[in-house]
Amino acid sequence: MTMERARRLQQLPPYLFAELDRLKAEQVRKGVDVISLGISDPDLPTPPHIVERLKAAAEDAANHRYPSYEGLREFREAVARWYRQRFGVDLDPETEVFALIGSKEGIAHFPLAFLNPGDSALVPSPGYPVYHAGTVFAGATPHTVPLRPAQGFLPDLGAIPEVAARQAKLLFLNYPNNPTAAVAEVAFFEQVVAYAQAHHFIVAHDAAYSEIAFDGYRPASFLQARGAKEVGIEFHSLSKTYNMTGWRVGFAVGHPELIAALGQVKTNVDSGVFQAVQEAGIAALDGDQGCVEEMRRTYQERRDLLLQGLREVGLKAEVPRASFYVWAEVPPGYTSAKLTTHLLLNAGIAVTPGNGFGPEGEGFVRMALTVDRARIAETVERMRKVGF
Repeated sequence: MTMERARRLQQLPPYLFAELDRLKAEQVRKGVDVISLGISDPDLPTPPHIVERLKAAAEDAANHRYPSYEGLREFREAVARWYRQRFGVDLDPETEVFALIGSKEGIAHFPLAFLNPGDSALVPSPGYPVYHAGTVFAGATPHTVPLRPAQGFLPDLGAIPEVAARQAKLLFLNYPNNPTAAVAEVAFFEQVVAYAQAHHFIVAHDAAYSEIAFDGYRPASFLQARGAKEVGIEFHSLSKTYNMTGWRVGFAVGHPELIAALGQVKTNVDSGVFQAVQEAGIAALDGDQGCVEEMRRTYQERRDLLLQGLREVGLKAEVPRASFYVWAEVPPGYTSAKLTTHLLLNAGIAVTPGNGFGPEGEGFVRMALTVDRARIAETVERMRKVGF
């Protein structure tokens, strides 16, 4: 019996993290105390009032049945209220909001609704790998859009070849950005809207990190741009905002036809989000947002401590205004993979190589602020000892 994998899997780039995962596991088996700055999973707990809402909702037998595909009406109304309060964006909870099993799931499924074999999508590099993978799974071709320091890691729309822009049916964006921590303003989003309208493609914006921001900065929603809802869809997650990564709940908002098409895909591949989790999501969105502000303060303290340490050991990194990532340049004589391996094997520090997010990520490593201040201080001390 031949067990040849489908060509769509063969089209995915090599999983560069696999070897690093192996090396990390090997170090742990040897008894090495590995400090992991590579995982984008918050170490902070879910706020208690959200947990309590889940407990009560889980005991309600009405929540033990299949949920509605599009999400509880009450959850979608809570999303609409949150968007109005946070961004000043009005949404129809009936047609412009859809519950997701985490935003990653929705992003991965969205290309199936609009891309056919032979179509293409504009995919940022470096970028969250699911944009590339979702395009490939739909049988379409990813066209790389470089994100470079000179443009503040925003796509240079004027540099996209005209033929690529005309052929594209979809553009992926993500601000605040993973992995670069770059941010985008409403003025830039309005340029994107005009560009999308001129070239007749859809914009899919991943806003998972919109609530993790520092020094009083408030990231924008793509839907705040004039005309954005006419061309776009935005994905959000409760994972990072409320430390609910394991709960798997998020939502998509935007143009009714885009929402409906995503819903058509999802009705054929999943059965919705557990209603008790949605009730907990309502408690998160409608509840006191002091827990979010406390989270911001915690990450900002960690950010400042890590940046100070990186300067002391000779690594360069821009001060991130949002997300919980630091995008650090590799020193002379190193590649992203070489620095990652050096830190893991010689210092017991796990970071993520930039080229794991696409070829334009070469020359950088990503460090996540998902360990406490004591571990960050230990990270800096270990780097100081091993040097570069």
